Amino acid sequence: MARPALKKLATGPPDAKEEIIRLCSRGHLKDALHHRFRDGLWSEPGLFSHIFRACRALPLLGQLHAFAATSGAAADRFTANHLLLAYADLGDFANARKLFERIPRRNVMSWNILIGGYIKNGDLETARKLFDEMPARNVATWNAMVTGLTNSGLNEESLGFFLAMRREGMQPDEFGLGSLFRCCAALRDVVSGQQVHAYVVRSGLDRDMCVGSSMAHMYMRCGFLGDGEAVLRALPSLNIVSCNTIIAGRTQNGDSEGALHYFCMIRGAGMEVNAVTFVSAITSCSDLAALAQGQQVHAQAIKAGVDKVEPVMTSLVHMYSRCGCLGDSERVFFGYNGTDLVVCSAMISAYGFHGHGQKAVDLFKQMMAGGAEPNEITFLTLLYACSHSGLKDEGMECFEIMTKTCGLQPSVKHYTCLVDLLGRLGHLNEAEALILSMPMRPDAIIWKTLLSACKNRKNFDMAERISERVIELDPYDSASYVLLSNIRATSSRWEDVSMLRETMRKHNVRKEPGVSWVEFKGKVHQFCTGDKSHARQQEIDECLEEMMAKIRQCGYAPDMSMVFHDMEDEEKEVSLTHHSEKLAIAFAFLSLPEGVPIRIMKNLRVCDDCHVAIKLMSKLFGLLSFHPVIWHETECSGVQRVVSLYGLSPGSVGN
Repeated sequence: MARPALKKLATGPPDAKEEIIRLCSRGHLKDALHHRFRDGLWSEPGLFSHIFRACRALPLLGQLHAFAATSGAAADRFTANHLLLAYADLGDFANARKLFERIPRRNVMSWNILIGGYIKNGDLETARKLFDEMPARNVATWNAMVTGLTNSGLNEESLGFFLAMRREGMQPDEFGLGSLFRCCAALRDVVSGQQVHAYVVRSGLDRDMCVGSSMAHMYMRCGFLGDGEAVLRALPSLNIVSCNTIIAGRTQNGDSEGALHYFCMIRGAGMEVNAVTFVSAITSCSDLAALAQGQQVHAQAIKAGVDKVEPVMTSLVHMYSRCGCLGDSERVFFGYNGTDLVVCSAMISAYGFHGHGQKAVDLFKQMMAGGAEPNEITFLTLLYACSHSGLKDEGMECFEIMTKTCGLQPSVKHYTCLVDLLGRLGHLNEAEALILSMPMRPDAIIWKTLLSACKNRKNFDMAERISERVIELDPYDSASYVLLSNIRATSSRWEDVSMLRETMRKHNVRKEPGVSWVEFKGKVHQFCTGDKSHARQQEIDECLEEMMAKIRQCGYAPDMSMVFHDMEDEEKEVSLTHHSEKLAIAFAFLSLPEGVPIRIMKNLRVCDDCHVAIKLMSKLFGLLSFHPVIWHETECSGVQRVVSLYGLSPGSVGN
């Protein structure tokens, strides 16, 4: 007898209250209201909270408010707080404030809801005023303020709130601690991060997955990759969030090979990765110019169904561009039907990277005609494209559109692009006047950009004057000393060169060695100038000697001015012959099968001698599509190094 009764109970009609709650949770507000009217349940105040949460239209919310007031449910503080939350979520702060003032016996939750609403709406000033007026606060109140300040970029104020919170005896929970670690990461403040870490250990939260991942992210963003990974290894288990933290951390700290190795490892272990994982993996392929691996990751992203996610598409456009495959960047971009500014900016940057400034300008105009509202990043990529294509009129026009039409405030980076544009065209005095007219203080990078232009244009008097400003602003940056040393060496001022190098030794400033690398069979082969450590070095030297002999027959003459050391001409020629990019090309020529493009990456700007030599190699040996593209220090992504990319494929004449 019991079994039929159980069956009847299981298949019988659900309780009316439960049905209303179920419908509200699924967003079926109309059906929930129909149940409410039909069953006469308006006297149940608790159901209003579910109905308010499901409401997404202000006119309907006003009607529901009237029903709640008529039925007397609005007098219940619990119901009133949920109504307040609905108004705040919909951004109707006029009615929210009126309701707030009428709530009987307001509690901390009432204050927190209103403060959270203002923070979500970006009105931190009003939120702070309410915070100061509160008669009592709890952990959620402090967490809301700390998170709001961190999300708005007010990281120092966020740290101040944490200290004030501790002075009042409040114990932050895992949500507040996560925001604090993000704050320290943004500030690159590892000392404050370590202090918060010590508090976490004392509180016993160091094994919490959320806190541990945030803590590891902080260490990695501050450059302490080993400490970050140690934090993650101490957690009870690894999930996709912590794995993403490891991959992103290795990518950000220059260990792109390690990031790809870890990506392959978690894929091999069967862990289900997400779009964030693919973005970091694709970025690592981009940094290494590892096209084959990038194509594999792209295929995996398609299989996982995330290839149309905007951050993934942005990374793919950037990766293919860095690998010399502008056509593939275009295919990814034009397969995208959205209007995301970041994706469009990536394509504009790709055109600029390959010297197609006019295409970048045309794409920008299409965006504007389609109603897009460009932001500061869009204009930065556009100015970068104009500077690398020598489009002065277009660059100045874009800058005017940015400041006057769009009303955006340019940063030092925007001015740096303009200075680079003017410097490339030889307008050095105009570039210097622009720097001096800036509404903000110039930084070392913008002066270094002008100094580089002075070197290229052989204006040594201006270069000496500009170098003083650069070294004064950044006395420990090797690039400034190297530029000035090269300028003096070009004029054969060897005593001044020696004095400058002595100054570098006193300040413990070391020049970054030039490194070129090429991908072969999934492995990255690196070469340094004059390096003899490669396993195939003898073959490389013989191949390179043969290549150099043949291009001499075609008119090549070593540019001795590119050797900035006082030595005999014969020694200078040997030094030029064994520059890292020439070694890498010789290795690639020996190793890669015919018809496979040769792509060489370098961490420093290519010298003029290598530029000419590789053009002749391209013509003579049929290494095709030679197009050097300079990744300048003013590049919009914030990368502070200069990278040269060669896309060389056998079968066509180079530039």
